[in-house]
Amino acid sequence: MANAKRPESGLRVGRLLKAHGLKGAIKVEMYTDDPAARFVPGSVYTLQVPDESEWFGKSLTLIELKWYNDSPVAFFEGVTDRNASESLVKAILWVDEDVDSRPVEEDAWYDHQLIGLTVRRDGVAVGTIARVDHMPAQDLLIVDTANGEVMIPFVKAIVSNVDIAAGTMDVTPPIGLFEEPADDDAASTDS
Repeated sequence: MANAKRPESGLRVGRLLKAHGLKGAIKVEMYTDDPAARFVPGSVYTLQVPDESEWFGKSLTLIELKWYNDSPVAFFEGVTDRNASESLVKAILWVDEDVDSRPVEEDAWYDHQLIGLTVRRDGVAVGTIARVDHMPAQDLLIVDTANGEVMIPFVKAIVSNVDIAAGTMDVTPPIGLFEEPADDDAASTDS
């Protein structure tokens, strides 16, 4: 989906995986820890699809979400057969949300709140968060630096403070994450 365009605002809540049956149902990979709030009948999703997709610039309205063998399967308005559901495979679902209206959870942030934060090490800016990659073990913060991208595990041992209001994130990374480690051979020849 190299040509896919991300909506200007909103939260990514899922991706459509594959057609399920003949009546337009489609399996969903959820990117939310609150499916009961995100996938209710009547929910409207902005689609992230390639420009050439017949679904470009359109949205979907959820009719129903069912679970089959522990997999969520969605039914949407206007998606009434297998051909229609197959044309939606790999589409990303986005919702508009007023983040101020959601309950605040300690040490939890939306991706869009982190992107653009200035990353500081010992009070000195070392880069800017470009994106957040969600991996099975932990999330990775991708930081643009003067020397290229640096991947930082988003764990408390490394990320010591996040200040959304100030636009900063303080990190205490291991030596070598932002710079080349010192040459041990030079140090050993001095003895």
